[in-house]
Amino acid sequence: MERFSNKVVVVTGAGSGIGAASAQRFAEEGANVVLVGRTREKLNSTFARLKAGDHLVVVADVSQKEEVEALAEQVLQHYGRADVLINNAGVNTSGKIHQASDEDWRKVMSTDLDGVFYCTRAFMPALLKSGGNIVNISSVSGLGGDWGMSIYNAAKGAITNFTRSLAMDYGKDGVRVNAICPGLTITDMTAEMMDDAQLMAKFNERIALGRPGQAEELAAAIAFIASDDARYITGVNLPVDGGITASNGQPPQA
Repeated sequence: MERFSNKVVVVTGAGSGIGAASAQRFAEEGANVVLVGRTREKLNSTFARLKAGDHLVVVADVSQKEEVEALAEQVLQHYGRADVLINNAGVNTSGKIHQASDEDWRKVMSTDLDGVFYCTRAFMPALLKSGGNIVNISSVSGLGGDWGMSIYNAAKGAITNFTRSLAMDYGKDGVRVNAICPGLTITDMTAEMMDDAQLMAKFNERIALGRPGQAEELAAAIAFIASDDARYITGVNLPVDGGITASNGQPPQA
């Protein structure tokens, strides 16, 4: 199945985790993939695993407007088009807000929110020409609150409504905008959590499917919602979370 044959797909945060898995999935489905991230070694590692194609590695920090604008220019010079933008790059911090520094706030907001804004603005003209679409990688943390993660919740909550508003603004122009909201997923970012047996037991108790997600499972959902199979879907924040958001919060009874 090659739903993205000859399409140009830009994936930010492509050096690891969901971004790397998504890049591999799009390449398998025939896309020319632009791998974007801050660390060339990680991007090259992802690149080496891609199915053959006219792929491109671009080292860029999406929190920096000038670097994003240069990225968009490089993509258009190389391919002459862009069809799908996957806004995946993100970081996290934890702790209560009275203990947070200005740097903690800016670290998360500059990548998780500013980066989505800069990339969306820079690539929208090309997407309008191609009739393309955007998939923002939000989180279940953008749909509800977490203990000790208010800054991350604020950033992802903003992406939730940003996604809806963009879908309304650009739908009649032929551009769809959706978000995927992962639950706990096995990635480099969550590696430390995975080593905590007690914490994982608590998570698994709350997840309907009884386990965290795999990056490849998230990539499958991302590829679906970016494909023409989802051509009548826009403005959706889709939980891909093993059923954790199906709960009303009460503990298991058995």
